[in-house]
Amino acid sequence: MIEIRKANETDKSEVWEIIKEVISGGDTYIFYPNTSRKKMLEYWFAEDKKTYVAILSEPSAVADGLNSEIVGTFFIKANQPDLGSHICNAGYMVFAKAKGKGIGKKMAEFSLVEARELGYKAMQFNFVVKSNEIAVKLWLALGFEIIGEIPEAFQHKEKGLTNALIMYRKI
Repeated sequence: MIEIRKANETDKSEVWEIIKEVISGGDTYIFYPNTSRKKMLEYWFAEDKKTYVAILSEPSAVADGLNSEIVGTFFIKANQPDLGSHICNAGYMVFAKAKGKGIGKKMAEFSLVEARELGYKAMQFNFVVKSNEIAVKLWLALGFEIIGEIPEAFQHKEKGLTNALIMYRKI
């Protein structure tokens, strides 16, 4: 079972482990693979964001080698200030060992409902690495449209310069 709740101070160490793992790949997030814990936690837990964690509460989680209850995290924030603040932006990360359990989809679906409850009218992703096929497929399945493509916007660790997508959905 996957439970989602707002993150708190005591979650930061576990969230950092997820962030560290995800950015170390150099293939989906804009941050350098060696970005510091301090910088990433300040970014992920910044005052302009509502940050959440996903908890996999199954006995099999320990058997699957997950040392943490927290297996995913995401944030929601205004995409732009002031007159553009009715559209939100979000970022999502899942532990590699927890992939394939529906955690990303559950967080995505929860975030769309939560964003609507927070008063947002739409969600926009400004920078989805095009080669991140799992994310692109998920967002398309959840009704997002590709509204733009930025050529050679991302320095992929293995593939070199890679395009990024701008994706949008009304909520």
